[in-house]
Amino acid sequence: MLPATARLTNSREFRSVTRRGRRAGRSRLVVHALRDDSITEGSARAGFVVSKAVGNSVVRHRVTRQLRHLVHDRLDRLPPGTQLVVRALPAAAGSRSSALAADLDTALDRLRLPGSRTGES
Repeated sequence: MLPATARLTNSREFRSVTRRGRRAGRSRLVVHALRDDSITEGSARAGFVVSKAVGNSVVRHRVTRQLRHLVHDRLDRLPPGTQLVVRALPAAAGSRSSALAADLDTALDRLRLPGSRTGES
């Protein structure tokens, strides 16, 4: 579970990240990222968009839980002030966590966020 301080919580934040941020798409998800250079401390924050196109509510909640877990493990590798919106695509519905993790890592690497440490283990 993401702590409250690590979550995007309102539509204004989601809209800002998706419109002004950089985007990296993969077959199962799209990652939007926006970095606020004025923030030098604290963790990155993330939000998730899983529409009805992904599946029924059971499927959508499963995909959201998988993505939340994967992002939680990667937030500390991102620079402070980074905001992420992870949007699941319909192909995410039948995907394993390992496939979603590979897509997420590739998308984060493609974004090349300054100061990120996504390549570290």
